[in-house]
Amino acid sequence: MAVQLAAVWINPYTIEKSRTGGVIARLLSLTNCELVAARMFNPSRDLVERHCRLIEIKGSPEARRVREHIRDYVREHWVSRDEFGHRARVMVLLFKGDNAVADLRDHVVGPISRDSILGETVRDTYGDYITDQQGRVRYFEPAVFIIPEAGETRKYLRLWAKYSDADGGILDDCCRFDSSQKPETTLVMLKPGNFEGPSSVAGNVMDIISRTGLKLIGTKLIQMSLSQAEEFYAPVAAALPERMKDRVLGSLHRLFSEHLDFEVSPQAYEEIADILKELKGRQEFSNILQAMTGLDPAASRTARERKRPGPSKCLALIYHGPRAINSIRSVLGATDPTKARWATIRRMYAHSINANVAHASDSPESFERETRILEMERNDFKKAVNDFYRTR
Repeated sequence: MAVQLAAVWINPYTIEKSRTGGVIARLLSLTNCELVAARMFNPSRDLVERHCRLIEIKGSPEARRVREHIRDYVREHWVSRDEFGHRARVMVLLFKGDNAVADLRDHVVGPISRDSILGETVRDTYGDYITDQQGRVRYFEPAVFIIPEAGETRKYLRLWAKYSDADGGILDDCCRFDSSQKPETTLVMLKPGNFEGPSSVAGNVMDIISRTGLKLIGTKLIQMSLSQAEEFYAPVAAALPERMKDRVLGSLHRLFSEHLDFEVSPQAYEEIADILKELKGRQEFSNILQAMTGLDPAASRTARERKRPGPSKCLALIYHGPRAINSIRSVLGATDPTKARWATIRRMYAHSINANVAHASDSPESFERETRILEMERNDFKKAVNDFYRTR
C-alpha cells in the first residue's frame, strides 16, 4: 500500500457548537494514520471559491447531489460572518499513512447519507442530511469535509498550503463576547502520552475544555527539541529541588530505619535532604525532558542535536475568552492527579505528576513566553504539505 497524505476539514458549525473534541477523539482513536499537522483558518472568499472549483460534480445521481450540496455549503458557511463581522473558523488536520484517504473516509468520517444514523462514524454522530418526502433538502450539515479520492488530494492541499500564511494561524477577530468581559488568550498543550497510540483522550480533554465557553483560535502539532523543552520548563526546573525535598525525606526515613542501627536527628535528615534534593530535582527534570521530547538528554550533547525535533508529539491549542487562564487551569485540576478535584481532566485521565495529560499557561506573561518558545506563528502546515509532495 502507498503512503498517502489525507486531510480533514472541521466545519465552522462543528467548531462553534464545541463538537471539535468529539470529532478529534474519533479521528485519533479509529485510524492507524499518523497526525502530522494541524492549523486553524479564517478562509478568505478567494480561497473558498478556488476550493469549490476543485469539487468535481460526478458519479451517480445521488453522489452528484451530495457534491453539489457540499459545494453550496462551503460557499455559504466557510466565509460567513456573524452580526459583529467575525469570520468563520475552520480547522484542518493532516494525516499520513498507508491508504490514508480510504481509511479516514470509510472507517472514521463516513459517507453523507440520509440513512447514516447509527453513530458509528463522525458524520453518523455529528452530521445531518435531512430531506422531505419529495427529496428536497431541509437541513444539511456534513460536520467535516474530506477529499474522497486519493487522486484529488494533492490539488486541494497545494491550494490550502498556498493560502495558509494569509488565511491561517492564530486567528483574530473571530469570536464574540459580552462587552463587559475582557477576554484573555491562553495556551493548552496536550502532552505526548495522548498520542502514543490510538486514543480518544486528546479529544475528550478538548471536549471538557469546551464546557468553559472559551473559543479555540489556534492549533499546531509540536515536536519539541531538547533546547525548546529546557527553555519551556526552566521555571519548573528552578522549583523542582524544593518540591522533591519531601519525597527525598520520605525515602531517607524508610532507608535509614531499615539499614541503620542508630538514631538520626531531624536536623541531620534536613541537611542530607538539602543535599540530595538537588540531585533528585535534576533527575526529575531529565525525566520531564525525555517524556516531552522522546529523547535522552544525556545522549544528546551537541548544540545541533539539542535543537533537533524529537519523535514525541504534542498538540498545542490556543483558547480565547473571559478568564481563559483560570478557567482552563480549573478544569485541568491540580498537577498531582491524586490531589485534583473530581471531574477535572487530570483526576480522570492523568497517571502521575509527570504524566498529567496537559499543560496550561498560568499567566499572560507565561502565555507570551510559551508561544514564543513553541514558535506558534511558524507555519508547519505548509511545510508538511510541501515536504510530502516534493518527494513524490
